[in-house]
Amino acid sequence: MTQGERTPKVLKSDAEWRRQLTPEQYEVTRRHGTERAFTGPYVNDKRPGTYACICCGQPLFSSETKYDSGSGWPSFWAPLSGEAVAEYTDNSLFMTRTEVRCTDCDAHLGHVFPDGPPPTGLRYCINGHALQLKAEADRAGGDAA
Repeated sequence: MTQGERTPKVLKSDAEWRRQLTPEQYEVTRRHGTERAFTGPYVNDKRPGTYACICCGQPLFSSETKYDSGSGWPSFWAPLSGEAVAEYTDNSLFMTRTEVRCTDCDAHLGHVFPDGPPPTGLRYCINGHALQLKAEADRAGGDAA
């Protein structure tokens, strides 16, 4: 999906988002912030499972596509589906990048770059504070720690 093709399904007021999210999650997802490299959750997490949007719970990425890019943020070579994320042109910070947002709630997730591994050659560089890991052991009722 590209800019202008959709309307988010989950609409909340700014006050509602602030009540639901931690300050870090709010800054990243609602204000298009970026956590400092190597400080957010899931950078080194290797548990199998699905990474969902912290704001609305939509499944976004699989641990099967996660890899260590060395960038300091969780990195994936593909989203779960083309309908999970939308891409937008981001001209902030005096450069052009491709921003990635959740299609269900318009949460800022991170950016995608053309320097990833096969098979896609893409690196979805995602803020850990924008994600919630639903580990396979958690879903099975076990302890994923």
